[in-house]
Amino acid sequence: MSDVQVRIAALNVYPIKSCAGIALDETLLVETGFEFDRAWMVVDAEGRFVTQRELPRMALVKPTLKHEEMVLRAPGMLALHLSLNAVEAPCRVTVWRDEVAAYDMGDLAVQWFSDFLGQKLRLVRFDPEQKRLSNRQWTGEIEAENAFSDGYPVLVASQAALDELNQRLAAAGHAAVTMARFRPNLVIDGIESHGEDHLDEIEFNAGRVRLKLVKPCPRCPIPDIDPATAERGHAVGDMLLTYRADPRVDGAITFGMNAVILAGIEQPLRVGLAGDATYRFD
Repeated sequence: MSDVQVRIAALNVYPIKSCAGIALDETLLVETGFEFDRAWMVVDAEGRFVTQRELPRMALVKPTLKHEEMVLRAPGMLALHLSLNAVEAPCRVTVWRDEVAAYDMGDLAVQWFSDFLGQKLRLVRFDPEQKRLSNRQWTGEIEAENAFSDGYPVLVASQAALDELNQRLAAAGHAAVTMARFRPNLVIDGIESHGEDHLDEIEFNAGRVRLKLVKPCPRCPIPDIDPATAERGHAVGDMLLTYRADPRVDGAITFGMNAVILAGIEQPLRVGLAGDATYRFD
């Protein structure tokens, strides 16, 4: 039984954690979320993940997915071509509190990222044999697998939420921002602003794909980094502070909902697809 019909307004993957995303017309659901999403990650000399929080210029690294390779471009750099089917030495890396198995992507990637970001860094790829699970406090009995995402397979946001933010920013004399600030995988139309906060499940393809929204997404400083210039600001965070404190996460500022996959592995999703959603009453 459906409470509201939604439509897929945009699909995004972020192949390298904290680097630029790719807007897609169609994507495939895999165990860890959208195919290739956060499959790679930049790490420091100790193998610990780095993000735009410390290195805002990561926003300027733009990946493109080709048939058999990922091509990386950044200002002032020659393009780096990486095979989708090749990795180098196995390694252990840390993302938040999790130490996981990964594969190094080699010396060329070391040189490229170190040159562009100004410190010794490596690029690694998630080991598909590794099981990194979402927090069971929020997923309950569901074992939700992740690659290098912050903690959940799919991030869902409504177009209406961005529209409201931009209306508030305009009223305060600030420029509009794009959804790239918030790095969602799935952007939906058909609900009111932040209506995703109250959704339970979304179904697509007559129930062959089922996503359960489990946790509000607390926001760090990244939405205040301009994805086009990598410059830091504070207007977005300041504005969200005025109306987006969420008691479900101890008053943290939230935008979007983290979701887990109940059904749909190896199923496609495409922009424009209609789906049915149910509300949660708790």
